[in-house]
Amino acid sequence: MQFPLSGRTALVTGVSRRKGIGFAIATELASLGANVFIHHFRAHDLRQPWGGDDLDAVRIGIRGVLSPGAVMGDHAADLRDPATIEPLLVAASSLTGRLDILVYNQAMSGSDGSIYDMTAHRLEDHWQANARASLLLTAGLARRRRAELGGEERGSRRPGDRGSGFGPFERPTGHVVWMTSGQGHAAMRGEVAYAASKAALAGVTRTVSSELLDVGLVLNTVNPGPVNTGYLDTETTDRDLTSFLEWLPTTPFGRVALPEDPARLIGWLCTDAGSWVIGQVLTTDGGFSL
Repeated sequence: MQFPLSGRTALVTGVSRRKGIGFAIATELASLGANVFIHHFRAHDLRQPWGGDDLDAVRIGIRGVLSPGAVMGDHAADLRDPATIEPLLVAASSLTGRLDILVYNQAMSGSDGSIYDMTAHRLEDHWQANARASLLLTAGLARRRRAELGGEERGSRRPGDRGSGFGPFERPTGHVVWMTSGQGHAAMRGEVAYAASKAALAGVTRTVSSELLDVGLVLNTVNPGPVNTGYLDTETTDRDLTSFLEWLPTTPFGRVALPEDPARLIGWLCTDAGSWVIGQVLTTDGGFSL
């Protein structure tokens, strides 16, 4: 049980900064024994106040916690382009010949605004990066798993139609984790496009989870709460932190989350021990939403 994910292969998207949640997730899965394939799009980070990171250092950091015999790989892509979806799945699957875990951590930051500032372009960019890419990647994995189980292509289902499941399964055939935000707990002023795209994932979690069970895939969605990935540091923030920093010491633990906090939950969800949690939107925020 030292390496509960031994032999399994995980794809984690949005892993380009050592201070990011994606990096923490990738290293957590690696520490649990998984082979790890990361996706990155450094051009996005370079446009942010916190800037980009050294991708070689990111790779070294993940390799440093791999279990004996495990391997890693990586792939760059702008997931707003649907043409990048299939090549990413192919590259990740080629690492070991299998794909067991998908964690969709990619997200577009910035280029947002209030409802007064909203444009079709802003809405579309966040939808494409945050929601559409996660749905298309999940669809790609689902079709692969159905083919592996001997299923055939069929026409579009009508509302309410149930698929022909391949179960019962002794254990899940894989795990999928989506990432949402705190839009369901409090207002996210000035982040309408981001909140809308994340709300779409939270809202469709139960529907997609039900369908994925036909092929034994387990889906959950995680809201990590406020996590300092650079945007809460005064030297790299994109917002006024004055009132927030005055209020923070009055909270029960006096801090926001570290990237490792949600990573530990996600790692557990992807193990056999966490496999009875299915179709849930889980908040791990240290009580902030309370």
